[in-house]
Amino acid sequence: MKARGWGTGHVAGLDSANLKTLLGDVASGRLQLPDFQRDWKWDDDRIRAIIATVTLDYPLGVTMTLETGGASRFRTRPLTGAESGAEREPSLLLLDGQQRLTSLFQALCVADVPVRTVDTRGRSVRRWYYVDIAKATGSPSDRDEAIVSVPEDRILRRDFGRKVVHDLSDTSGECGAGLFPLRIVFDTQRVNAWRREYEKADEERNFDRWAKFEDQVLHPVRSFQVPMINLPSATSMDAVCAVFERVNTGGVPLNVFELLTATYAGNRAFTSRTGDYYDLPSVWRSIKEHLAERFAVLGRLEVDLDDGLSNSDFLQAVALVRTWNLKQQDSTVGVSCKRRDLLELPLGDFEELAPRLKEAFEWVGLFLFTQCIVHAADLPYRTQVVPLAAVRAILGNELENPEARQKIAQWYWCGVLGEMYGGSTETRFTRDVEQLIAWIRDDGEVPDTIADSYFFPERLLTLKTRNSAAYKGIYALLIRQGAVDWHYTDGPMPPGLLVEYGVDVRQVFPKNWVRRNLDESYPASSIINKTPLSLRAAQALNGAPAAFLEPLAAAADMRPEWFDDVISTHLIDAKALRANDYVTFFEARAAALEDLVYQAMGKRTTVVRDTPDEDGVR
Repeated sequence: MKARGWGTGHVAGLDSANLKTLLGDVASGRLQLPDFQRDWKWDDDRIRAIIATVTLDYPLGVTMTLETGGASRFRTRPLTGAESGAEREPSLLLLDGQQRLTSLFQALCVADVPVRTVDTRGRSVRRWYYVDIAKATGSPSDRDEAIVSVPEDRILRRDFGRKVVHDLSDTSGECGAGLFPLRIVFDTQRVNAWRREYEKADEERNFDRWAKFEDQVLHPVRSFQVPMINLPSATSMDAVCAVFERVNTGGVPLNVFELLTATYAGNRAFTSRTGDYYDLPSVWRSIKEHLAERFAVLGRLEVDLDDGLSNSDFLQAVALVRTWNLKQQDSTVGVSCKRRDLLELPLGDFEELAPRLKEAFEWVGLFLFTQCIVHAADLPYRTQVVPLAAVRAILGNELENPEARQKIAQWYWCGVLGEMYGGSTETRFTRDVEQLIAWIRDDGEVPDTIADSYFFPERLLTLKTRNSAAYKGIYALLIRQGAVDWHYTDGPMPPGLLVEYGVDVRQVFPKNWVRRNLDESYPASSIINKTPLSLRAAQALNGAPAAFLEPLAAAADMRPEWFDDVISTHLIDAKALRANDYVTFFEARAAALEDLVYQAMGKRTTVVRDTPDEDGVR
């Protein structure tokens, strides 16, 4: 083990670092965080627990660092509480151990500022940390109780704050209570002054107790060794990300966007050119706001910035276009959007391609609108828009001719209704981009997503919730083919008014009615017994159809036979509905929906295969 604790060279090594030295490097800014690290968040109880661990000289989890100066450059920031060292160029970046070192640094090294943390209820609090000398020199099993968390005013109270137990606002009060302030543990001069004051209170008893305290608590803290793995500066970006995720088991998994944020911010060429750092989150926010304001299907900003289209989706589309361009110059390059491709995405290429992909996703939003998919919640597959945007960015206006748009629509609906995007997607992304481009340019066969997609009539029985892409797809197709609302009867439901009308999937025959009159052979929850209707129309669906059709026709000022024409726009047998003939209605609607699906896919099913589960997995 090396006394200093910093490994060097081209391979990672397990060393140990003295805690005091390590926290001194945190204070000076020599050890900082890569900006992709999330904020420190440990609560009061966990801070007390790790302090107890250190005072007992028990093993601490391995800390991992990365030497700076290599190809993987990140924007950096100091650990919380060590902001005074922010201006220094760090020598090491902390990959694992942020929560532990930040907690120890604030509790043991920041003498004049209480630790900002949270209590067991998640409420923000400020705390000082002390050691009860009497308890700490007793049994080690009592050490957790010996670590005392004190409020910001340094006054311990009981009886709901009515009675003061100890006033620790000065050294005299601390010594009288026998509570040693951990914030001075590494300051020998202040510790000695505190000891003299403590021994004066009861010289005979406290002298012996202090000797035990110094041996059993202070010495273990001052000599404590932190096990460390130090990664060399030559470590690749992909390896840094993979290592971080494997060791960061207690936190939220790191995503590529966060790693690229820190990498782009540390790009010195950009900084020297502009005098500032590249702010990827702000760039993404601007793109997403532009898209979401125009097409709600791409996300709802009031929910979350990554609702609907996510930053990872956008990066994948950029990577697909970049690698496709590279393949045109070098056939050995593969079109890809795997994690490594994203991590190796140069800032210059991202700056060049991001505007093109922004326009491409806007085109995708318009395409989905024409298919009557307008809500993010109604988007069958979010992932399917990634290769579609990439194809648009590559082909541009080549997609504006009717034949190309028809091919795009067939590919899209085969993917949705064949539930082709329900599993692993990265390989399908690659195939679809290359095969779609070749097919549209009449230079290739039909894409696999079309050739391999099937829809079986039996699947209609199991499409019951929005968990299925095909369920959402049939809902959109019913609107696209001209369904007229049963309240707003002026014409087919326009996509632009679906939100205003409160259009959603509604039951035709009530579940309770079906349950009372029939067995489960014709499931009432199936998409066959559902149709898109406005909220106003749905409010009138009371009881069996024979009971609500006449009032609906009267409200629309229509003769019954005219209203039957409105009903038929939903591919529903109006006569069966009026007769409450659920079986006839169900069988006729199933056949009609089957035809609707096959028209959208441009093909009929001719083979037998297992029916997918509700989530679309075969």
